[in-house]
Amino acid sequence: MSTVSRRAALTPRQLTRTDERLSFVYLERCTVHRDANAITAQDAEGTTHIPSATIGTLLLGPGTRVTHQAMSVLGETGAAVCWVGEHGVRYYASGRALSRSSALVEAQARQWANPRNRLAVARAMYRLRFPDEDPAGLTRHELLGREGRGVKDCYRAEAARTGMAWRGRRYTPGDFTSGDAVNQAITAAAQCMYGIAHAVVTSLGCSPALGFIHSGHELSFVLDVADLYKTEIGIPLAFDVAAQDEEDVGPRTRRALRDRINETSLLNRCVDDIKRLLLPEAPESPGPGGDSDVVTLQSDHGHQVAAGVNYDGPEDYGDELW
Repeated sequence: MSTVSRRAALTPRQLTRTDERLSFVYLERCTVHRDANAITAQDAEGTTHIPSATIGTLLLGPGTRVTHQAMSVLGETGAAVCWVGEHGVRYYASGRALSRSSALVEAQARQWANPRNRLAVARAMYRLRFPDEDPAGLTRHELLGREGRGVKDCYRAEAARTGMAWRGRRYTPGDFTSGDAVNQAITAAAQCMYGIAHAVVTSLGCSPALGFIHSGHELSFVLDVADLYKTEIGIPLAFDVAAQDEEDVGPRTRRALRDRINETSLLNRCVDDIKRLLLPEAPESPGPGGDSDVVTLQSDHGHQVAAGVNYDGPEDYGDELW
C-alpha cells in the first residue's frame, strides 16, 4: 500500500498556476470519478474527462456524487471544491486551497491586525479602483464617501454612454426580478465577481473574512477584492448587456462577463493585485502565493529554522525527526 511518506508529492512548479486555470467548472446530476490524473463526470449522456490540474474551483451542484478517488486527485493538484446550490447560486461548503505557502495569509493577518497598515491597504485598494484620485491622508469615513461618489458617477456615465434610463440602484435581496433590466444586470455581474474573487482568494490561501474595507462578514476580503473591478468591468458590462436587450439579462450578463474575464486575463490580474496589496515589498513570484514548498519552525527574535530537525541540544541539530 502506498503511504504518505513514500508517495512523491507534486511541487508547486508542477502545478498549473491559479491565473492559468479555469476559474470554475460547474457539474450537476452526475457522478464524479477519477481516470488517471483527470476527473470524469458521468451522466445519462456519457462520460466527460476534465484534467484536474486545469481546474481552479470545482462547483458540485444538486444531484452530484463524488468518489474518494476523485477527491484525492483534486487534492493532489490543489483544486478547490465547493458544494453549491443549483447554478452555483448558494454556497454550502468547500475544500482546500491551491497554495502550499502560508506567506500571503500571514501577511494578510499582519496587515489586518495593525490599524495603520489596515488603513494603508484600504487606501491602496481605493487607488486601484480610482487611479485618478489620491487617497493619501483620507480617513476611513472620507474613503467611504469618495467611493460612494465614484460609483454614482460611474452609473451616470454608463447610462449616458449607453442611452439607458437610470433611476438609481434598486435591489431587493432574494428578489432578482424586483429591479429593472439594468439593475438585474448589475446584480448578476456583482454575484459573478464575488464568486470569481472567492475562488482566487481561497486558492491563494488567504482568509476570506479578514477584509480591509468590508468588515464583520465571513467574506469581507472577497467583497474587497471583487469591488476592485466594479467600476472598470462589472458596471460597464452590465449597462452594455441591458442596452442590447432587456430579456434574459441574468444569463447573458454571466456569459458576457465570462468572455470579458478571459479577454482581460482578470484572474492573472486579481492574483497580482492581491500579492501587491498584502506583500508590497516582496519581489514578484511565479507561484500562486509563493513558489516555495518549505516548512520552517519559528524560533526566537523572528528567526525561522528548518523543520524535520531535533533541536534538543546543539549536538543533535543535524538529526532528522523522520
